Amino acid sequence: MQPANMVIVRGTVEDAAELAEFAARTFADTFAADNNPEDLQTHLEANYGIAQQSAELADPNVTTLLARLDGTLMAYAQVRRSAPPSCVTHESPIELHRFYLDHKTHGTGLASSLMLEAHRAVHEFGGRHIWLGVWERNARAIAFYKKAKFVDVGSQFYMVGPDKQVDRVLVASVSLESLG
Repeated sequence: MQPANMVIVRGTVEDAAELAEFAARTFADTFAADNNPEDLQTHLEANYGIAQQSAELADPNVTTLLARLDGTLMAYAQVRRSAPPSCVTHESPIELHRFYLDHKTHGTGLASSLMLEAHRAVHEFGGRHIWLGVWERNARAIAFYKKAKFVDVGSQFYMVGPDKQVDRVLVASVSLESLG
């Protein structure tokens, strides 16, 4: 159950600057300790910024969900139509492209609420399954996804700068019931 003063809304282009800062910060917070600083910086510059987030927020094939606590951005998720890796053979798969929370919200129930909203966004795209890639060394995230009924179906590569890393690919059936 999410905190009473938490709201989850659809992002708009007007949110691009705030989202770009938050997205880069939470990615760095999550992965900086396990990556070469130059590789991480290259990745951040390529993937986060006002132009990048503006394009994503304007894209009709992407839904960005923003979770705010008393108006402050504390988490976000992005669902997008994209070609899945070959290990995803499930009917009508839609990707959970990004799912990040400020570390202060861990254990509050926000992640489960945000995941339910991600499932709703996938359903609105006509998806029957939701898939994602998660770094094989991110045990906390993998545990959360397994609790949320995702199953491991294979792997894919993910680049952080020039560093080729392995992501586990997980899939779940879309559910509009509480996942907590």
